[in-house]
Amino acid sequence: MAIKRKVEANWKGTAKDGKGQLSSSNKFFDNTPYSFKGRFENEDGRLGTNPEELIAAAHSGCYAMALSVAISKAGHTPDEINAKAEVVLDKEGEGFAIKEIKLTVKGKVSGLSKDEFMEMAKGAKEGCPISKALSAVPISLDASFES
Repeated sequence: MAIKRKVEANWKGTAKDGKGQLSSSNKFFDNTPYSFKGRFENEDGRLGTNPEELIAAAHSGCYAMALSVAISKAGHTPDEINAKAEVVLDKEGEGFAIKEIKLTVKGKVSGLSKDEFMEMAKGAKEGCPISKALSAVPISLDASFES
């Protein structure tokens, strides 16, 4: 059974001066603003979201769940998994491109060795559906472990 998720983008105006809104069927995004200025000129993110931030959210969430699945299959319960994704957008020719994604994870799992955790962390990076979808982009992993 295929799972489908939808987000609708509504944009008005030119690329540089226009504004848009994102809405999802579950209302998590409910007319959430995004714009050129918010994407390229607003590092603190207070002007709304942007596509790269949404990719980072999807990737960090998917990765944390994939790692939790691997740990659970090994017979352990994660005390905590803190995953972050940093999507690096940079100028390329006349436009922009996502140049890399940096995953960082800190895990705490009682009864699991550091080596086991590191192996599972690498496997989750390769196996999570979002990593697979973004495989055209270099993805690095910085993992740390606390037992």
